[in-house]
Amino acid sequence: MSEYINGNSTTDNKQGHAIIIGGGIIGLSSAYYLQQSGWQVTLIDATDLSDSCSYGNLGMIVPSHFVPLAAPGMIAQGIKWMLNSRSPFYVKPSLSTDLISWGLKFIQSATPQHLEHSAIPLRDINLFSKSLYEELSIKPGFDFSMEKKGILMYYKTEKVGEEEVHLGEKARGMGLDVVALSKNEVQALEPETELDVLGAVHYRCDAHLYPNQLIPQLITHLKNLGVQFVTHSKVVKMETGAGKITKVVTQHNTYSGDIVVAAGGSWLPQLTKMAGVKIPLMPGKGYSFTIEQPKQKLNIPAILCEARVAITPMHGYMRYGGTMEIAPVNNKINRKRVEGIVQSIPRYFPGLQVEMPSEKDTWYGFRPCTPDGLPYLGYSRKINNLIIAGGHAMSGLSLGPASGKLVAELANREKTSVSIDAFHPDRFS
Repeated sequence: MSEYINGNSTTDNKQGHAIIIGGGIIGLSSAYYLQQSGWQVTLIDATDLSDSCSYGNLGMIVPSHFVPLAAPGMIAQGIKWMLNSRSPFYVKPSLSTDLISWGLKFIQSATPQHLEHSAIPLRDINLFSKSLYEELSIKPGFDFSMEKKGILMYYKTEKVGEEEVHLGEKARGMGLDVVALSKNEVQALEPETELDVLGAVHYRCDAHLYPNQLIPQLITHLKNLGVQFVTHSKVVKMETGAGKITKVVTQHNTYSGDIVVAAGGSWLPQLTKMAGVKIPLMPGKGYSFTIEQPKQKLNIPAILCEARVAITPMHGYMRYGGTMEIAPVNNKINRKRVEGIVQSIPRYFPGLQVEMPSEKDTWYGFRPCTPDGLPYLGYSRKINNLIIAGGHAMSGLSLGPASGKLVAELANREKTSVSIDAFHPDRFS
């Protein structure tokens, strides 16, 4: 892929001490590539790293996802879905100024022009990330069940079928490996599963892995290489001076570094605000549950287009997930959202009867959603040693290695492997 200059001057790098705030896949990947390029790395997280958003996701690596959340038609569809408590998308009404501001920016971004401008950057960063996963998967100490079977986008209605086939044609025009399949053709790929669909679009360019293997392996690898992990430590303050972060303060200690990487997921706005940098972002709660001994398994990961539900066979298990609930962070499980996932499955696969999971078996996490559906990746103009890496929404796992590699390139004042101009964190300023 072509290379680009990003951000500040390209003076010779003097590797030093990098402080990463956030221990999800973005923070861990940043630590991996920073350490690899000679940085001393300290990673700080408020938790014990055992249940980040990276664990419960569907494990999909998705060059197919070149359409941002803020896309034409999403506003009208979202309004319809808000009337249904089991729908896949919901914005909780609130007088929160952050939510109102985010919503207005979302509406302004949901245009055909934005879709057109976003497609190539999203394609490139996803393809780059997939290639890095392929490299990582063959390194000693890593075995996270990566499979390159693609993803099947199933549809039940003519209208959605036309949209998906058209999108597949656009993807092929962008150089992605995609094929539209009739019901009989897709049935041949899933011979053991009864299908009630009109067809599917097979994104053969996609892949999947088992995140519950990847994350612990990455943590172990980094610890073995000397990365310092500071867990159960919430960042409460950042001190700044002369346009830089001089100190990162937790409730237990104070840290100083040459660069600070803010990779705090859905808590990113609170982190950057401590340094005087405001970025719009809202958490989008998603749910998943995993069946460890399924009676029936799919061969290929699936997305049920009308229902907006994803299913991934991973490491012998079956994981089901979906919904996007835009609301402040909260620890309540909305059972009706989970019911919506469960009830949608037999509509596509009549023989695949899934029981409602118990509350203790229901995982939820908060996807960090930007108003335009594009991640934040780059230096803050206001604080010249702050790299912001977040806002990946549902693609955090997919974009983890690429984001980490790009963070390292930014820290080293190197050319970035792909253009990240569309992802600049100050674009709403």
